[in-house]
Amino acid sequence: MKKIILKIDGMTCSACSNGLEKYLKKQEGILDASVNLVMANALIEYDETKLDINQIEIFVKKAGFKSLGLYDNKIEKNRNKNEKAKFIIFGVLAIILMYISMGHMVGLPIPEFLNMHINPINYSISLLILAIAFIWYGFDIIKNGYKNFVHKTPNMDTLVAIGVLSSMAYSIYSMIMIFRGNHEYAENLYFESAAIVIFFIKLGRYLDGISKDKTKEAIQKLVQITPNKAIIKIDGKEKEVTIDEIKKGDIVISHAGDRISVDGEIINGKAHLDEAFITGESKPTSKTIGNKVIAGSINYDGYLEYKAEKIGKESTISQIVKLVVEATNTKAPIAKVADKVSGYFVPIVIIIAIITFVAYLVLGFPFNEAISSFVTILVVACPCALGLATPLAIVVSEGVCANNGILVKKSETLENAEKINIIIFDKTGTLTYGTLKISKIINYSNLSEKDLLQLVGSLEAKSTHPIAKAFEQYLKENKIEKLEVKEFENISGHGIKGLVDANELILGNAKILSNFNIKNLYEKDEQSLSKEGNSIIYVVQNKKIIAIIGVNDIIRENVKDVIEKLNQNKIETIMLTGDNKETAHMIAEKIGIKNIIADVVPAQKAELVKKLKKDGKKVMMCGDGINDSPALANADIGVSVNSGTDIAMDSSDVILMKNDLSKILDLINISKHTIRNIKQNLFWAFFYNSLMIPVAIGLFKPWGISINPMMAGFAMVISSLTVILNALRLKRKPKLN
Repeated sequence: MKKIILKIDGMTCSACSNGLEKYLKKQEGILDASVNLVMANALIEYDETKLDINQIEIFVKKAGFKSLGLYDNKIEKNRNKNEKAKFIIFGVLAIILMYISMGHMVGLPIPEFLNMHINPINYSISLLILAIAFIWYGFDIIKNGYKNFVHKTPNMDTLVAIGVLSSMAYSIYSMIMIFRGNHEYAENLYFESAAIVIFFIKLGRYLDGISKDKTKEAIQKLVQITPNKAIIKIDGKEKEVTIDEIKKGDIVISHAGDRISVDGEIINGKAHLDEAFITGESKPTSKTIGNKVIAGSINYDGYLEYKAEKIGKESTISQIVKLVVEATNTKAPIAKVADKVSGYFVPIVIIIAIITFVAYLVLGFPFNEAISSFVTILVVACPCALGLATPLAIVVSEGVCANNGILVKKSETLENAEKINIIIFDKTGTLTYGTLKISKIINYSNLSEKDLLQLVGSLEAKSTHPIAKAFEQYLKENKIEKLEVKEFENISGHGIKGLVDANELILGNAKILSNFNIKNLYEKDEQSLSKEGNSIIYVVQNKKIIAIIGVNDIIRENVKDVIEKLNQNKIETIMLTGDNKETAHMIAEKIGIKNIIADVVPAQKAELVKKLKKDGKKVMMCGDGINDSPALANADIGVSVNSGTDIAMDSSDVILMKNDLSKILDLINISKHTIRNIKQNLFWAFFYNSLMIPVAIGLFKPWGISINPMMAGFAMVISSLTVILNALRLKRKPKLN
């Protein structure tokens, strides 16, 4: 099984994307396909033992579209400048065409040789020439319309092609009659209708294209932030190379003002880096030896040497771009409904147009009125707005999420997040940092805190116990050298001992004191630290207790505020942990969570999620570890912090790039606004078609309300613009109350 994303050319409406998607899914070897109209690409999952990319591209071609190759994470070129020039030229031609054909209606002076009453032949020839120019301009529309009709996937282009060609055919017939001397047929020419319809369709697509490009800005910004060149260190000398030349293990140099070239680990230097593009954090982050750096970060003020670890497609940026693009190609249930409707919509419109045409003739209306109504129905009903309604809103919201450090892997997440009514939080590594830190020191000796921790840290460095990492981190952060340790001994379940600076040093819990017959004079201090959730370490030097150190897992910033806001919005919260009840209740009390489930194993976490879903709850699970992955996968939405394990992030639907749980509030809020926006878009799209089709049929003619093909083309552009502008409002991201 393999996934690829192909760029697709020739899609113009939801009927196009829906038709291609259905066609691909029918092909043997293709397991799944999702076609995105806004991004103009297709996410295809296939069996590589049966198919290859070339065969898939042939399927795309047979469906009436063109594959432009694999999505390559490079910034897409802006819309062709020639397209703008053509639009201006044909805009001028459209004005000339309208002047010749309709100038006399508003009293404008028309040259005699082009006057329809004086020189009808010249008049008809001039309109034909201009109309042919517009047919050439819109030949891609007619060609695509024909292909999709042949492949039984009629779309917007099919409607336009039938309407335009019908107008042209009838106008050519009328022109022949004029040449035969029947000059009254000059009133029955519809060359200008065919031409102006094409012009308005092109106008709509030009504006759509500009708007679609704007929706891709977040992805393009991510791609652009990686520099093209870098400086690497070879044999002590600096050498400038391209990004593609950097290999894993190379030492890369960054000066103040530079962008980090590739993901890596600092081996020398110190600086403040701006990582706002990926974490959403506006303040620069201090980085030093041992810290990781991300490609695209800005080095504000220091000199760094870092070892290249992730390059090319492995880099954080490349992975984010890949996930964002894949997310825009997954379809929310609401989008599938719109696709299904538009799939039936086009054939129904063609049938309505044919019935109207026949009815006009049967009822005795002139042929030119029948053909005009036929063309008007086809043009006014083009499902452009319907096709843009959902995908445009989804892509804009995906970009907003990406810009705010929320990596959404499936677009359906944006539909489901606003429905969430219960959130389960893992404790260690999610509500807390997951790494033990020194929380409190009670010093009974004359040693300074630094000297005391140098002794303790030197001995703990010999241990493999998780608590040892807290002291190791302290020495590293404060650049304190380790002292020599002799005669190290591990006392299982109790602690460790050894000689440091020729003094016997013993570290451990209260049990270790009885092992060495040491009287405990500080039980009250121990109890005080324990009540605060600390793990206790006694420090004994030469049989004398010189300190008690409390080590604790620190609660993440803003967690209390996040829980409070979730409660205010009537979203239930549960803390789920494998820790003991005492520790769990102590943490829960501090942050305001009332529902606590402790002493659970991974399988029980997943079972709880399943039970809550069975009870009708919409469940979000937020975790970070391997033991959370089954629960993350089973939840309606799985959220992983970025510091979590790879398997946890793979099992989740959302990754919080900054490890900031307040981003959950933003996700829910963005989801609410996205769904509201989509519903608004769909309402206006359906309202437009429901209103305009009866008008186009002529049901309101008795009251003087009617439209012609040109007005229909203009109305279609306005409907699309309404949807586009409404979707772009999502770029503003209000906070959850």
